[in-house]
Amino acid sequence: MIYLQLFFEFFKTGLFAIGGGLATLPFLQEISVKTGWFSLSELQDMIAVSESTPGPIGVNMATYAGFTAAGIPGALCATLGLVLPSFIIILIVAGFLKRFKDSPYVAAAFSGLRPASTALIAAVLLSLFLSNFILMDAWKGFGLESLKVLKWQPLALGALAFLGTKLWKKAHPAVFLLLGAVAGILLKL
Repeated sequence: MIYLQLFFEFFKTGLFAIGGGLATLPFLQEISVKTGWFSLSELQDMIAVSESTPGPIGVNMATYAGFTAAGIPGALCATLGLVLPSFIIILIVAGFLKRFKDSPYVAAAFSGLRPASTALIAAVLLSLFLSNFILMDAWKGFGLESLKVLKWQPLALGALAFLGTKLWKKAHPAVFLLLGAVAGILLKL
């Protein structure tokens, strides 16, 4: 039963997550809250692992989430559920593309989809920012007393990573990921 549920949840995600891998994040948050297969903290780990491993982020996250929920068969069901809608839609669109490629309605639809998918991604990024850098339980409002609600270690690591990318522009992103992982391990010890 969980395999069918994984397939269905990720099929819906694949069907409506227009805009690529990051557009799956709001759906993954909803799946986390709705099913309890993984926590929001584990979702942050999924994002980190999916961003640092080869392959599309959405597929990596579906595989990770499916594995977390139901092992290897769960990973296969979630991944297949996520990619199948895209495959079906591409086949359908390819059949009609020649016929409707110059349609103003198609252009208008894509014009509306871009800001909608951007807003979905921005909402998740704000949520991730708040959960990583702010102690939400202690948040009372704005003011000088609110400085104690900041998570200083992640904030400092994020600032150092940002500064590092500006100072060493030719450094490969993997260097920063590796340094971030080492810093995270050292800070937990």
